[in-house]
Amino acid sequence: MTETAEQDRNGLEVLDRRECLRLLGAHNFGRVGLTTGALPTVLPVTYRMLDERIYFRAGPGQKLAAATSHNVVAFEIDGMDKLWHCGWSVCVTGVANEVTSTDRLLELEHAGLPRWTPFGSDRVVEISIDIVSGRRLRTSD
Repeated sequence: MTETAEQDRNGLEVLDRRECLRLLGAHNFGRVGLTTGALPTVLPVTYRMLDERIYFRAGPGQKLAAATSHNVVAFEIDGMDKLWHCGWSVCVTGVANEVTSTDRLLELEHAGLPRWTPFGSDRVVEISIDIVSGRRLRTSD
């Protein structure tokens, strides 16, 4: 007997936490959703997931300001195959903080925390993975 995956009301496969974390760990490009000046903003980032937390570099500006205020933010990654009309998406909700511990910053440097830009991204932001959800659209067999 084959086990069928849970589906949402739109017929998309619901991904469990384990699969969402696997996808987060397997990729390094995402989007951070945050609020600046009472307006929503979505910004692209390169990231690394370690110890069920998301880390990315930021320079002075919107991302760092949101991180140093302990704000709740959203984080999203996805993958898509246009030819086969299939894909997936993972969304995270968590609290953003600036990483200031010298030991943790050294660990992240050794872990290969990627840079989005070659200069000006020396601060590091951490997002807790408090709520995570994911969906997958598969092709018909």
